[in-house]
Amino acid sequence: MSDEIGTGAGKKDGVAKVADETVKTDEVKDGFSPAAAERRDSVIVKTSMIGIVGNVLLAAFKAAVGLATNSVAIMLDAVNNLSDALSSIITIVSTRLAHLAPNRKHPYGYGRIEYLATFIIAVLVMFAGFESLEQSVGRIIQPETPTYDVISLIIVVIAVIVKIALGRYFISQGRSVGSSSLVASGTDASMDSVISASTLVAALIFIASGVSLEAWLGAVISVVIVKAGVDIIRGAISKLLGERVDSKLADKVRETVCSVGGVHGAYDLLVTDFGPERLVGSVHVEVDEDMTAGEFDAVTRTIQQRVIDKTGVILHTVGLYATNSRADNVAARMGRALREITANNKLVVQTHGLFVNEKKHVANFDVVVSYDAPNRKAVFQQIVAEMQRRFPDYRFHTVLDADLTD
Repeated sequence: MSDEIGTGAGKKDGVAKVADETVKTDEVKDGFSPAAAERRDSVIVKTSMIGIVGNVLLAAFKAAVGLATNSVAIMLDAVNNLSDALSSIITIVSTRLAHLAPNRKHPYGYGRIEYLATFIIAVLVMFAGFESLEQSVGRIIQPETPTYDVISLIIVVIAVIVKIALGRYFISQGRSVGSSSLVASGTDASMDSVISASTLVAALIFIASGVSLEAWLGAVISVVIVKAGVDIIRGAISKLLGERVDSKLADKVRETVCSVGGVHGAYDLLVTDFGPERLVGSVHVEVDEDMTAGEFDAVTRTIQQRVIDKTGVILHTVGLYATNSRADNVAARMGRALREITANNKLVVQTHGLFVNEKKHVANFDVVVSYDAPNRKAVFQQIVAEMQRRFPDYRFHTVLDADLTD
């Protein structure tokens, strides 16, 4: 979490601005925008269809050339193109399934199916790599002499160009719409272009010297393909487990929250990824202690609308931290003491939510301790103990918080 971001504006300004907020016609329902989702789906399906057609045609050409030249590398490349076409089909199906309506069992929808699809595509990539490795090793043990002609070499060159173009196109489109499945397919296509290029190099070496290296090159490239599959699987698993939200997005959400009048700080931001276009979160805001429930309700609605308009994040919950109004009270002294105690402690990311009830002699605050701390609880307890020593007449209700966002 970052330090406090505030505007210093009074609460009345925040209430006055509520009437100026407008609801977008691109309505958000169930945590995502139907219109935005439809546009995204259109891009993914179109890109995937191009991939299917391109890979099927390449597979047919390569299979014919492989049979004619007795080249195991080209035949394996043809099979790999068919697996790429299957990957595109999986991407289309998963994209459609991802937008099934939320239900009682899955109230946040099925968006993470896309991450599961990425995992399946990665498994296909690994399978193709292992198959290629097996065939290549077999040809190393029992070598066969390949034959090449001008037509076959031209087809291989075309295959290299097409796969480079497909790879870049898939990755570009995937990144533009946030589709890990497209990015995975694009990475696979890029690897295919390397395979095809190596096949071409092996053919040229054989024609020039009579030395056949395609089996050895196939083995090396197979290992590279397997590694690429492992990397994609790791990324998909990380998404399924839940990752720290992008720091730029977190900063933008907090800044947007604090742009609402009456909000003095934004803390405890939590954003959960339930699939592309389905970012759901919560945040605590600091407001004056004398803000009424009606005023805070207006501020909350403004925050939720403004955040979804500017960042696409659905803030289901906006929690409240009250701040003491007077600058000359115990809260002010405690605030200075807390800053002094934590100023030189690099393991303390932030303190927030300080509120003092002078009548009951009770104080509340949260301490965000870094995950880098060997013992987060010990760091937290030291801070609380020092505050207790300085203010023995008060009872402290404190929370050990985590840095969930940068």
